[in-house]
Amino acid sequence: MERTVTSDSISVAQPARAAQPAPVGSAQNTLLAGFLFSLVTVGLAVYACYLTIIVAETGIWTLVLGAATGIVVLLAIGTFVPLIRGVKQQARSTRAAANGDVVEARTYRSRAAHSAWVALGSCLPIVFIAVFTLFLLANDHAVQTTFFDASFMAKSVRDVTIAFGENIKIALLAEILVLGWALFIALARLMPTDAGRPIRWLATAYVDVFRAIPSIIVIYLVGFGLPLAGVPLLSDLGPTWSAVLALTLTYGAYVAEVYRAGIEGIHWSQVSAARSLGLSYGKTMRFVIVPQAVRKVTPPLLNDFIGLQKDTALVTVIGTVDAFTQAKIYSSNYFNLSSVTVVAILFIIITIPQTRFVDRLLARDARRQMSKG
Repeated sequence: MERTVTSDSISVAQPARAAQPAPVGSAQNTLLAGFLFSLVTVGLAVYACYLTIIVAETGIWTLVLGAATGIVVLLAIGTFVPLIRGVKQQARSTRAAANGDVVEARTYRSRAAHSAWVALGSCLPIVFIAVFTLFLLANDHAVQTTFFDASFMAKSVRDVTIAFGENIKIALLAEILVLGWALFIALARLMPTDAGRPIRWLATAYVDVFRAIPSIIVIYLVGFGLPLAGVPLLSDLGPTWSAVLALTLTYGAYVAEVYRAGIEGIHWSQVSAARSLGLSYGKTMRFVIVPQAVRKVTPPLLNDFIGLQKDTALVTVIGTVDAFTQAKIYSSNYFNLSSVTVVAILFIIITIPQTRFVDRLLARDARRQMSKG
């Protein structure tokens, strides 16, 4: 039997077409946007520098603002450096694409776009500084003289700084009390078995109430309410200790939740292992769980204490002579708020280092967790 082979039964393999490379693209639009934004930035900086020389109050502020805006102008001009570099890189990308070297073309196109974004990112802080300078010089430099009068700041800085010691004292005392009080509340919220249910309810009610009430209201009620009510011992605390008590009650609720989160974050096997060794619930918490939880929640605790330090300015409502109270006395006598700016600067000086310290602790904990896999 003969086998007939037809042309339909033969499959002819077609040669595969070579894949066409994707287009390289161009960074010209990004570079153009960078040049336009840099021109605007230079214009704002030059205008701010000009107004500083013409409008600013004579004296130290003319020198300070003049030097600052002069530097800003130089920095604004410097934003053209990465743009020029980007133009050169884009030209190399175009030549490489014309020669068929797609890899090199894409590499230099990416570098050109990166240079443009570097220039755009550099312009943003310069624009902010220029706009802030124009704000200071607004209304014939009225903003500058109202908030940043150098002579008046120098006049009030001594008394305000001495009074700021009261803020630090209140903050330190409240932080010490909060550490113990909040841990007690957190453990009360975690009381086991049905026998601990009433204690859990009471602790939960305390946390809910004091997290809901603004700090200034608690300070006002404690500072004025307890003396009016004639409560034994508590009515004779005085403004400073009344402020410490009010802040302890308020931040005790917040820190208790931080403690509770840290305790509940410890793996249940730790409790089981401790109890299997014969430790009571109290000893398990004291020797096993709480020490681990405190190490975990140290950064959040420091964050809450930074907030507590700032809230010490609220004690002025009950007559405590702190930095803000002293600044208000100066501002009401001289109709100028530069003394209040001194208070803000003092809080910045003590708060920013603590914030950076907290960031370092968080970064260290993140690295530790990554190393554990």
